[in-house]
Amino acid sequence: MGNFHPIPDKKCLQQFYKDTPPYLIKESLTKHTYPLCFNGFNVMYSGVAKTPLWVAESLTPQRLSKSAPREDNFHEELRIPSNHRSTISDYRGSGHIRWRVAPNADMSNEEAKSDSFSLANIIPVANLDVLTNLEYVIRGIVIRNKVDLYVVSGPIFSSRKLKTIGKGVIIPNAVFKAIYIPKTGTIGAYYIPNNDSSDVKIVSVCFLEELLNINLFPQLTEEQKRNTYNLPLSSKDLNLNKEIEYSYWDAESQCEISVSDKDIDMLQNRFRFE
Repeated sequence: MGNFHPIPDKKCLQQFYKDTPPYLIKESLTKHTYPLCFNGFNVMYSGVAKTPLWVAESLTPQRLSKSAPREDNFHEELRIPSNHRSTISDYRGSGHIRWRVAPNADMSNEEAKSDSFSLANIIPVANLDVLTNLEYVIRGIVIRNKVDLYVVSGPIFSSRKLKTIGKGVIIPNAVFKAIYIPKTGTIGAYYIPNNDSSDVKIVSVCFLEELLNINLFPQLTEEQKRNTYNLPLSSKDLNLNKEIEYSYWDAESQCEISVSDKDIDMLQNRFRFE
């Protein structure tokens, strides 16, 4: 079993753009949720899906310049009640791969690497290779262009009839990675079907918010979230010191509603640990 390493409030909130966590707009999403602060990332875990609803990270060149030994240690998250948490046996023989939503390779120290193996950071996926490639590309954006980047990743449950593995771990139809670079205003998201294909779509943050009923970046305006940049899909697309080009304005998707200062403060308080 893994050990919880206490994180100071400030360090916990720094994983979010302007210290503001993604906000669950749809009330049904909030049922049995657990805000979890880890070393190097934060999670909003669902005891209904038995997966995270989102995982947030702040990536910087300094952070990614550090490395630590990797030790595979998948473990149950003991901060979650036993009836709501996923287990090792849920994935055994399921035919699905355990995807660490906050990647191990993003972690700069042993504690963070250990935390990334918490099952609260895991989603069952069919094709790990395409996700590993995108994680590499996102790190490449940060390192090659020397920019800070915020990324929110998670599952997309878009079918009425969802399949499960083990004792109720829900398999998503797709997964996403939404990014924002404050220095350049670059914004957009990857939409990845949860199947054997290598198809990846670049979409707007508003497109995702309409699917998810989650305000992914509450401190950004609707205008900003409709902007969509031509995000790189492979290492070949990474250009040193060249800004990512603008692609299109999404005028069709329904961005999520804005979040009040009061609701933001309440959510921030849920991510504070003594």
